[in-house]
Amino acid sequence: MPKLNTYLNFDGKSEEAFTFYKSVFGGEFLSVQKMSDMPGAEQLPEDEKGRLMHISLPIGKDDILMASDIMPSMGHKLTLGNHSYISVFTESREEADRIFAGLSAGGEIEMAMEDTFWGDYFGSFHDKYGIGWMVNYPKQD
Repeated sequence: MPKLNTYLNFDGKSEEAFTFYKSVFGGEFLSVQKMSDMPGAEQLPEDEKGRLMHISLPIGKDDILMASDIMPSMGHKLTLGNHSYISVFTESREEADRIFAGLSAGGEIEMAMEDTFWGDYFGSFHDKYGIGWMVNYPKQD
């Protein structure tokens, strides 16, 4: 069965964002590689050498959150939007509240955590980096 992981792009904020995500989810980074580590890095503008080429953080036992910074010198442009969310399923209401409170700090809440008509405990927001998140504790039968 295929496995899906979330990969995010930032404009020079990958390391800051992932330090924040690590403060909420815990764990240790699997990989942190800077643009200055890649072949030909001496050709990069000085302000791009410290950007991240790749960072990864395990979330739970089977998922990995990954990211990199865009490279304006290579024509990359970051456009934040509402085209995607990261959906986090928790094992308890308390864990849902903790993750929601942590990740939404400094962001914009769309729907506070609440019991929904479909039976789940759910909330959604965009974090302070513009990433959309949904936190869900599934209905318990």
